[in-house]
Amino acid sequence: MALQSLHNYRTRTQVASGGRIIGGNGFLMPKGAIYQHPAKIIDMRGEAGKAKEEDKMGVIKAALGDAVLTSLWVFSAPSMGVFTVIIASFLGIQARSLLGLFITTIVATILVLAFSLIGKVLGGASFNPSTTASFYAAGLTPGTSLVSMAVRFPAQAAGGVGGAKAILQVMPKQYKHMLKGPFLKVDLYTGVIAEGLLTFVLCFSLLVIILRGPRNPILQIWLLSIATVGLVVAGGGYTGPSMNPANAFAWAYVNNWHNTWELFLVYWIGPFIGATLAASVFKTLLPPPIAKEKKA
Repeated sequence: MALQSLHNYRTRTQVASGGRIIGGNGFLMPKGAIYQHPAKIIDMRGEAGKAKEEDKMGVIKAALGDAVLTSLWVFSAPSMGVFTVIIASFLGIQARSLLGLFITTIVATILVLAFSLIGKVLGGASFNPSTTASFYAAGLTPGTSLVSMAVRFPAQAAGGVGGAKAILQVMPKQYKHMLKGPFLKVDLYTGVIAEGLLTFVLCFSLLVIILRGPRNPILQIWLLSIATVGLVVAGGGYTGPSMNPANAFAWAYVNNWHNTWELFLVYWIGPFIGATLAASVFKTLLPPPIAKEKKA
């Protein structure tokens, strides 16, 4: 009935206006103007609504994937230190020696490679809000939006809490002292600068290695592991460091300082500023090559 009434209204207005159609804004449309039948308009609205629902489901799936991957990462990350100690003891060397750090990079490479594969299985999931923000700021993730990140980041933080609680339950007693998580060792503002600078270097290294570095994925991950281990050593006397807001929140939660300005400023604001600046500097110094038009 509604469609028939609309059709009758169109017929009456055409007659009254000499064959011209009155548009939805009340103005006369010229002869020959494109007219869409109301049924088609309703169908288009239905398709638009369906697309919005699919977008919502996509964001929810991405958030769930991030939560699972971050939980697994926070649970597994301490194993890098544990395996370094075990292997170093077996070889009769110090875990914090240069050779011990090399062992850490190998262990980290294996772990990150495994998580890269898991992330692909989960539809491109991520366990670090900083790198997600950096890739978004660099314009490398067209499917990501501010709204989707506003959903994914809390999911990553919640997943991290689950991983931290789980590893505390199963870690052998002789290694539990290694489960402290990052914590501030300097004043607040120095911590913000340090964590932001460390995250800047991490994200810039990530962009350079992935987009301008070697094509071999194993070599890429190994180079990233070297950069990460070096930054952890360099920032150990300042913020831990974390360079991963979700990881920092997880350990802050289990240690009951998750609702402090220290966590918010040092381990969230600092890394996001560093990640965004890394993307901006990368786009400025290493812009994508301009595609040359082929002559006919």
